[in-house]
Amino acid sequence: MIVTYLWIAAGGALGSMGRFWLGALVVETAGPGFPWGTLLINIIGSFVIGFFGALTGPGGRFPASFDIRAFVMVGVCGGFTTFSAFSLQTLELARENHWLQSSGNVVLSVALCLIAVWAGHALGAALMPAATPE
Repeated sequence: MIVTYLWIAAGGALGSMGRFWLGALVVETAGPGFPWGTLLINIIGSFVIGFFGALTGPGGRFPASFDIRAFVMVGVCGGFTTFSAFSLQTLELARENHWLQSSGNVVLSVALCLIAVWAGHALGAALMPAATPE
């Protein structure tokens, strides 16, 4: 079990570094006025967890071990996605009376991340071998 924790820790470190890099890149590109980086990171993370979960789960095209799934889905995706950052940034927008931006961040984040996780899952499921009739 200790090996699983080490895989999760390694994935979390990679995910966190990826989040920091992409978040900084988006702020540098789009500016700090709206949390576009956090939104993009959550969409990408939602897609990846849906895609990888479908592709590597039981019955998936590429079934993976528990440790590999934990590395990607708990470690990398957990370190990469930023729900706590989303929550804080939304609160800060609301506290500054930027109600349209605060509400927009909630609606866009929830809707687009649900669409992304669905799309990732659908793509992963589509790559599974067709079931053979028995």
